[in-house]
Amino acid sequence: MSNINKLKLLLFTCLLSTVAFAQEEEKEKKGKLSFGGSVDAYYQSYFTASDNANPTFGTSFANQAGFGLGMINLIGSYEMGKTGAVADIAFGSRGVDAVGGGKDVFVNQLYVYWNVSEKTTLTFGRFNTYLGYEVISPTGNFNYSTSHLFSNGPFSHVGLKADFTLSDDFSLMLAVMNVTDVNTNLTGVYSVGAQLGFKDQYLNFYYDGGEKLGFEIDYTGGFDVTDEFFLGINAAYADNDGAGFYGAALYPQVALSDDFKLGLRGEFFSELGDNNFFAASEDDSVLGLTLTGSYSVENLTIKPEIRLDSNSEEVFPDNDGLPTSTLAAFTLGAIYSF
Repeated sequence: MSNINKLKLLLFTCLLSTVAFAQEEEKEKKGKLSFGGSVDAYYQSYFTASDNANPTFGTSFANQAGFGLGMINLIGSYEMGKTGAVADIAFGSRGVDAVGGGKDVFVNQLYVYWNVSEKTTLTFGRFNTYLGYEVISPTGNFNYSTSHLFSNGPFSHVGLKADFTLSDDFSLMLAVMNVTDVNTNLTGVYSVGAQLGFKDQYLNFYYDGGEKLGFEIDYTGGFDVTDEFFLGINAAYADNDGAGFYGAALYPQVALSDDFKLGLRGEFFSELGDNNFFAASEDDSVLGLTLTGSYSVENLTIKPEIRLDSNSEEVFPDNDGLPTSTLAAFTLGAIYSF
């Protein structure tokens, strides 16, 4: 091969390498855009009351007799290097209950983040609460209905939080926020939050000086007893100048096959003071038992569920419309994630 041809081949090889490097560098600059979410709907009928009365357990979501809609949850994220953003939009009844207001489209989460180092991440915006065992999205809960502890605690926060990885086992989160579930701060009052984690066990704190929730301490965790059996645990105490709540819940779950799991939520929940979660009387308490099956077919999950709540007061209607202390229902939830 002549020297001129060798030179041409060398120049051509350098050109290809330069183009490939530039394309890879441009790809890294553009970052990664991804989408996901879920859709859910349900059917509910009561054993101990008329469906026409449409009673509720006093918890969030899935409160309609007959066929009901959950929500369409659309989540978009963009990540480039150490920074990124998440936009989480909710349509439908569950979104209305979770975010509040009188429209049909709601911002569930909207935040930016910066991975300052491998062990420190800053998050700024609206994010779902770090307190409690259950979450807003039905894809994150084993039971389709929600607990009293979840329903009466915070849903979301707007503010700035910092997550620190202290070691392989320990983590720490510190936050400064508006008071819980408030997008716009009109009072000048802020809340502070903290979370200490150890091997997937979390001790959570929240304080707003008595502006809304007051003070809450919460433990959330769980243990793999065996490869097939998991036990989740939640306990919380909230006090705002003598009014609040306290309680605990256990979540035993067993995998009977690759596609079918069975789980029980056993919960005790009690008012503290005159919050009147259930009725006009003070210090009501409730014992709730919820048995849920979970059958998965590809991205679709079917959840048949039987729930029984027993209250210390007669706060529910029976089949004749008379007050009684118990309410039982069958619910069939369907969730599709993508």
